[in-house]
Amino acid sequence: MRIDAERGTGPIITGLSASGFKVEAGSFKGVYRALTISPEGSTEWTPPPIEALDPAALGAVLDTDPAPEFLLLGTGATLQRPSPAFIRALEARGIGVEAMDSRAAARAWAVLRGEGRWVIGAFYPL
Repeated sequence: MRIDAERGTGPIITGLSASGFKVEAGSFKGVYRALTISPEGSTEWTPPPIEALDPAALGAVLDTDPAPEFLLLGTGATLQRPSPAFIRALEARGIGVEAMDSRAAARAWAVLRGEGRWVIGAFYPL
């Protein structure tokens, strides 16, 4: 899948496949098997199984300033629900959670960042 978006909105996911996510930010181009992404950058991610996901597994992506409106959680090839404890922990920090399959999350990332929304993402591989 190829995704196009306006430049100047931070890192953009320009494609994804079974081998990973292609991310572009200015002159930087990288391919990640799984990734965390914020308006400030993207990072390779080694996620735990979705049922074991906790805020600590997300690393520094939660620490953006200002705090993100919500986390786009791309759960792989199909939608999987994170645990209620994970959702409660992020909501306690004022961060909502939107879970969807990773293809939908990558598209939503482009749309939301194009609108200037301050969101973060964590995407499991397909």
